[in-house]
Amino acid sequence: MPTRDASPPLQLSPIVAGLWRLTEWNLDVPARVRWIEQALELGIGSFDHADIYGDYRAEVLFGEALQAAPALRARMQLVTKCGIRLRSAERPYRVNHYDTSAAYVRAQVEQSLRNLHTEQLDLVLIHRPDYLMDAGALAQTFAALSREGKVAHWGVSNHRASQFALLHQQHPLVTHQVELSTLMMDALDDGTLDQAQQLGLRPMIWSPLGGGRLFRDDDAQAVRVRQAMQPIAARLGIGLASLAYAWILRHPSRPHPITGSGRIEGLREAVATLDVRLEAEDWYAIWVASKGHGVP
Repeated sequence: MPTRDASPPLQLSPIVAGLWRLTEWNLDVPARVRWIEQALELGIGSFDHADIYGDYRAEVLFGEALQAAPALRARMQLVTKCGIRLRSAERPYRVNHYDTSAAYVRAQVEQSLRNLHTEQLDLVLIHRPDYLMDAGALAQTFAALSREGKVAHWGVSNHRASQFALLHQQHPLVTHQVELSTLMMDALDDGTLDQAQQLGLRPMIWSPLGGGRLFRDDDAQAVRVRQAMQPIAARLGIGLASLAYAWILRHPSRPHPITGSGRIEGLREAVATLDVRLEAEDWYAIWVASKGHGVP
């Protein structure tokens, strides 16, 4: 099974900036440019997009910032996703659905290139597993777009380990983006992180703070987890958000957590954990609190 691509190895920053909610941040172009500059100053050089984010508008907003400050492009890695046909005012699909056909993947990649004002995307992920995916045909699409210099690397997100293996056998993938947090631990048991270690491919982690659930008082699981985390965070001299990132970073697959915050302070909380290594007992104390029971 191939594990390498002919392109130079992809080097994502340890923490990746997520742009899912960029349209909600209400930043004008100069503020967007400054936000990107501040992220880069913190060592966050990888920016995670998807064609559908912000009702197909997030890439456009980010691209406007790059158009205003084109020198920034050389200092970053642009990641995006495609493969979901999401209903919108301009796309009146009968239902939301997946599409990994050659024509659709090509069209969305080329649209992302235009949106982001770049000649090449560093990494493109198939956003969700398409039950009608023809792995061989999709691999041919990957190869063609890579030959044309439009995409440097390919990966997937939210796939099962078997689905990853099926496509990886046809064309080298470099990462798998999955959900993992102190509140959502399926990836520890469903084989995806085991596969990442097996292949030596570092996963990307979305929703590392549970989509904000970690800080809710009306969520019993979140309350349990925070109670377990508080003495650990106090001992380590970090905040709860930083500890949540440290819990993810402790996994031996060497994951790249993706932030979701428009606040620079939120990026600092993530970066602050890079030198923190949890003891196994602390890691498992959080696991136990999340699960509500001890280890088997």
